[in-house]
Amino acid sequence: MTSIALKIKFSPVNIEDRQNMDFRAGDTIRVWQRVKEGDKSRLQAFEGLVIARKHGKESGATFTVRKVAAGVGVERVFPLYSPTIEKIEVVSRSKARRAKLYYIRDKAAREIRKKMKQLSRTEEVIMEKQAEKAENKEDAEEGK
Repeated sequence: MTSIALKIKFSPVNIEDRQNMDFRAGDTIRVWQRVKEGDKSRLQAFEGLVIARKHGKESGATFTVRKVAAGVGVERVFPLYSPTIEKIEVVSRSKARRAKLYYIRDKAAREIRKKMKQLSRTEEVIMEKQAEKAENKEDAEEGK
């Protein structure tokens, strides 16, 4: 008996290419995903920082991408072998000393709070200056 090796394609995704994708936590990537709206479909890009990559190269592998849109942090979890993902581009690389960068969420929130404090402090200074100008005008009008 001779066995014949058949090449059966189980997925529309090129699995070997996805397995060899070289991106890790800390990299900034752009994920092009096919979005279906009614009977039309289009490509939509989601660019952000990879904060986690889970389950290695197995069939259930996922990666989490975080970006800040209009001052709000947005995270999406993508399946690595999803047929809706057209391509994954590595925009920039950076060295991370951890495999999961969940602390970025808290760090970003702290920085935003710090900026808000600075903004409120400058608004207080502006309001004080306006009040002083108004008092000076009143004093000048009374002196006439």
